[in-house]
Amino acid sequence: MPKTLNPLELIARSCQPSARFVRRAALAAVVMAVVIVVTGGAVRLSQSGLGCSTWPRCTPDSLTPTAAMGINGLIEFGNRLLTYVLCAVIGLFIIAARARSPRRRALTRLGWAQFWIVMGNAVVGGVTVLTGLNPYIVAAHFLLTTGLLTVAVVTWRRACEGDEVPRDVVARPVRQLAWVLLGATAVLTLAGTVVTGTGPHAGDARKVNRIPLNWQEVTQLHVDFVYIVVGLTIALWFTLRAVKAPAAPRRAARDLVVCLLLQGVIGYVQYFLGLPELVVGLHMLGSTLVWIAVLRVVLTLRDRGALADLPEQQSGSPEAVRPAEPAAAG
Repeated sequence: MPKTLNPLELIARSCQPSARFVRRAALAAVVMAVVIVVTGGAVRLSQSGLGCSTWPRCTPDSLTPTAAMGINGLIEFGNRLLTYVLCAVIGLFIIAARARSPRRRALTRLGWAQFWIVMGNAVVGGVTVLTGLNPYIVAAHFLLTTGLLTVAVVTWRRACEGDEVPRDVVARPVRQLAWVLLGATAVLTLAGTVVTGTGPHAGDARKVNRIPLNWQEVTQLHVDFVYIVVGLTIALWFTLRAVKAPAAPRRAARDLVVCLLLQGVIGYVQYFLGLPELVVGLHMLGSTLVWIAVLRVVLTLRDRGALADLPEQQSGSPEAVRPAEPAAAG
């Protein structure tokens, strides 16, 4: 009796996506993770957090928003629909990675990790609505999205490199400094969620519970961590130059410096202008770009070799695929 093939095996036998297509699908997942953060911010900043009064339906009697709900219902429901787009993009990546020969199981595992994070975060988003925008649940919702972005960036990086045993391209103290920078940036992001939970943009025009802390004091703590992250970034940048690290880590550190400077400007503008919604939204976008830039710094400090189809690697990669420069001794 012939063996029954599952859908992924049928696709794998009928088509062979290129490595470039897999990389672009991974990059599309990163872009969609950023879009979800920004549109989620738009929901809060437009006071549409309770535009749909319940979950998973929009109202107790309707799956979709009604005319009486106005623009707030459309904004909230539109953000929910983007979850399906995100799942479709991740699904495309999983299928492409599974169909690609030779099969790279690490890529499909990372793709499924993204999918289950999205499913879990959808439930947390529903709990957010059912609890009337509880600020702690809102913070957890954002942090899970940051976790999705993290896995998506790692997936993108893995799709652009080979499967050799990882080789460090800089000395251990330099890697340790990069990990300290990553940890400080994670704390900075966490502090940002507390600022959101105490600040004036609660997500709905009606009374919403807030974290019982002084908003300005929490904001100052957030700024203190900004200074720490900027200092660590500049220290790492000069260290990489001093030890003559390969070009990829030095470029990644330079890009991070630029992102932090731009994000700092946006942060001060939003503070002195009284937190206008558009500028706060730009600040949320900047936070995702800073996190991506930090991850790129850490991920470029080790090398797994190039993919077998090197001629394809002229675009779509987080780092141009160039021969790695020898690491400095030490």
